[in-house]
Amino acid sequence: MNITQHFTLEEFTTSDTATRLQIDNVPGVDVLKNLVHTAEGLEKVRAFLGYPLKITSGYRSLELNRHVGSKDNSQHVKGEAADFMCPQFGSPKQIVSALVKSDLVFDQLIQEFAPQGWVHISFSDTPRQLALIIDHEGVRNWTA
Repeated sequence: MNITQHFTLEEFTTSDTATRLQIDNVPGVDVLKNLVHTAEGLEKVRAFLGYPLKITSGYRSLELNRHVGSKDNSQHVKGEAADFMCPQFGSPKQIVSALVKSDLVFDQLIQEFAPQGWVHISFSDTPRQLALIIDHEGVRNWTA
């Protein structure tokens, strides 16, 4: 089921871990509204980068979120976040660099496990425009 032009609900809810552990990863109505908002934000990211995005993680039920070792207050649980790659555009570092310099509005933008890895982006009603790096050195503000 498409929730925007280029993104499906399945992309945001499919999880090998949930399948393997038989965890229900179906979002409720409130989370679904947030997922639509997140997908709309990702449509803007996709248009800006000029290439399709590969969603690697989207919505995670609280149980699934705990199994993957994330915090209970993760924006993934609320449907406000997605992890993605866009190899046709470039590395996660190149993606974050471009998005930080753009006029796109986001809450958090994280280059994870630099230099390889993925990009985490979240959208909220009160966007902070917060850009970070999370890797083996810890968490720190993003710098070019």
